[in-house]
Amino acid sequence: ARRYGRGPAVWLGLAGVAAGVTALGVLRPLPATIAAVAVVATFGMMVISGVNVVLTARHGPAAPAALTEANAVCAGMGILAPLTIGVTVDAGLGWRPVTAVEVGLITLVALAALTFRVRLPHGAPATAAAAAPVPVAAAVAPLGSRSDGTVAERRSRGVRPDLATDTRAAAARLPRAYWIAWVLMAVTGSIEVCLSLWTADVLRDHAGLSAGGASAAVAAIVCGMFAGRAVGGRAALRWPPVPLLLGALTVSLAGFTLFWASPIGWLAVTGLVVLGLGNALHYPLAISIALTAAGTATDRAAGWSSYSMAVGFGIAPVVLGWVADGVGPHLAFLLLPAFIAVAALLTVRLGRALAPGVAPA
Repeated sequence: ARRYGRGPAVWLGLAGVAAGVTALGVLRPLPATIAAVAVVATFGMMVISGVNVVLTARHGPAAPAALTEANAVCAGMGILAPLTIGVTVDAGLGWRPVTAVEVGLITLVALAALTFRVRLPHGAPATAAAAAPVPVAAAVAPLGSRSDGTVAERRSRGVRPDLATDTRAAAARLPRAYWIAWVLMAVTGSIEVCLSLWTADVLRDHAGLSAGGASAAVAAIVCGMFAGRAVGGRAALRWPPVPLLLGALTVSLAGFTLFWASPIGWLAVTGLVVLGLGNALHYPLAISIALTAAGTATDRAAGWSSYSMAVGFGIAPVVLGWVADGVGPHLAFLLLPAFIAVAALLTVRLGRALAPGVAPA
């Protein structure tokens, strides 16, 4: 992003995803398909990081709402994708033809950008080095509040809000508030991945669902996340991110309690929907706070944020599996309210760190 600009970086990521998905659908040998998945993952993270930064720069104080709504679209596609694969598999076509759908969607995005003359931001000129960074206090201000770092005021000083990171900002140390948000994303990511991997086992063993029903019921979390993000985008325009995130964690805890305690299938699934409603806002709010706290170093901050999710997704399932080997999946799932409690403490700490003049750490 620093070398070529944010826009070209996003388009490069989309092109890489299309290439990797094509290879996954065409190639058969196991090493080749694994390599194709690695390509998709690598360029996919470029897309995610780039989109997060562009939305944050374009929408300023409304960035939490924009990121939440963008993630609502992602959750909606997360519902449609497995359904589409199921249709093609049932029709005897297998899953490989569906990969062409992804390439087609990327092509449509490119055609739409050309047709409607959508221009993503490019690199920053040297004058951007004189721009004042966005104060981290802006991350806790709802839409309509005023501070030295709002988009309108930066424009009035002649500074474009969508410029890529300049050299001086790239070399600066990220503030303490960013790193608290980084750990917070790792913890909330742990909640998400543990649910996706182990929920079906708990539904089958504790709530009495069949293997097929338990697997299908996991989609209840995604449905809840879609609804939560669709509504949360509007809520983020009215309330600051930190208290809204605390509220989302409370909803997650209530949903988990209903899911974990209920021996009745439909009640447990209802708990998963509520759990998804709360989980919906974890990542969008945390990443919006993290990128705002980073000031002008948003490109580097977005890149580092990818590693927080990798930590959560890589460690938490192993820990949960190790505990489950000793006490079973149902009792092992009590790690999740512990994760929620840690996330709540980090959110409170983050609210205290989000103040003007916080020193880098």
